[in-house]
Amino acid sequence: MALAEGKSRIRRPQTRPTQGSGKRGAQAELLIETVGAQGDGLCANGVFVPLTLPGERVLAMVSGARGAVEAVLTPSPQRVEPSCAHFGTCGGCAMQHWDHAPYLAWKAEQIRLALWRERIETEILPAFGVQPGSRRRLALHARRGTHYAAKLGFKARRSWDLVPITACPVSDPRLVAAFPALAALAAPLFEHPKSAPTLHITLTETGIDIDITGVEAKSGGLSADARMRIAETAAAADFARVTLAGDMMYGARTPMVRVGQAIVALPPGAFLQAVPAAEAIMADFVVASVAGADKVADLYCGIGAFALRLAMKASVLAIDSAELAIKALASARATALGLKAIEVQTRDLARRPLLAQEMAKMDAVVFDPPRAGAAEQAIQITQSKVPLALGVSCNPATFARDARILTDAGFVLQRLLPVDQFLWSPHVELVGVFSR
Repeated sequence: MALAEGKSRIRRPQTRPTQGSGKRGAQAELLIETVGAQGDGLCANGVFVPLTLPGERVLAMVSGARGAVEAVLTPSPQRVEPSCAHFGTCGGCAMQHWDHAPYLAWKAEQIRLALWRERIETEILPAFGVQPGSRRRLALHARRGTHYAAKLGFKARRSWDLVPITACPVSDPRLVAAFPALAALAAPLFEHPKSAPTLHITLTETGIDIDITGVEAKSGGLSADARMRIAETAAAADFARVTLAGDMMYGARTPMVRVGQAIVALPPGAFLQAVPAAEAIMADFVVASVAGADKVADLYCGIGAFALRLAMKASVLAIDSAELAIKALASARATALGLKAIEVQTRDLARRPLLAQEMAKMDAVVFDPPRAGAAEQAIQITQSKVPLALGVSCNPATFARDARILTDAGFVLQRLLPVDQFLWSPHVELVGVFSR
């Protein structure tokens, strides 16, 4: 719901961001000109003010280049009421106060600006936005609480402090319902004072999967008693599996995820797109863009989000450095019906990119690298004869850098699909189609 235009002065002390320096600064009245790349309002004088929108006049405490909003004196007509009680303290959502249409347009603009800096223009398609309550993956930080329940939540803004959470509108309600059980599960993790556990939780077809990191291992890891308590809590909550940095602590069922027509057994800690609908829209776009190809390379393939769908139409060479992910992909292919051949390789593409001569028979190449991008792989693509390349990225800046490598060698970035997978955050995913 948009805020009433008649309210000219809105005070929200509860949404004041944490200032890491601890210095209060000086009070100033500021006009917000635009929103910066991290989702914070930006003034003409270079001061960033979180939780503000373009055109708003605000009262803020300013320290250096950072401002903490004290009051919104003149709210933007695009300002809406945040849906989460933790908004403003929790660092998970930076833009929940922005109306959906201009918020999505801002995300597409961040991509356009990144490409503009590399002197690249292209057709940017309307952005796909995920719905609230759709996220299947979370990283919950745990801190020492009582003997029976840890404190569980997300980090505060610009701080290592923990914000305990009881609700999360971006997350699947089944994950939110498990928060109390997850807090009980984390209680035995603090035998060593240096432990700062993170619970990486994933909702799968067969239940909730949890991989725990951040537990001090040099002292011998968890005791047998702590492991037993964790297993008992997991059994009572009917979790599918609990692992400690990949080491099994409890297993009732293998966590399974559906990818196209295949069912994949998810390895502990394996990469998985955060929202099923976002994965599906990106994969559908990739498959449609390579229509007619007989052989496709899927680089940085993970468990096969693209490869298993591409194999419905073409034979696929799938490569990733994560050996367990590659094994899971191979096993899923062996049991799926109606798919063409998928050749798998375990290979570190950052150190050993697929060479131009190895792409000699490829009709298309799909590459979905980590945030650092795939500069070396892009160079090899330019030296090959592959007529079509598709770049998938969670970082517009490194995507634009790699796009510059391709376009300098004669490729044209035909079109680009923005995907708002991380709702109300400044992050944006994208898929770009390059042809010679």
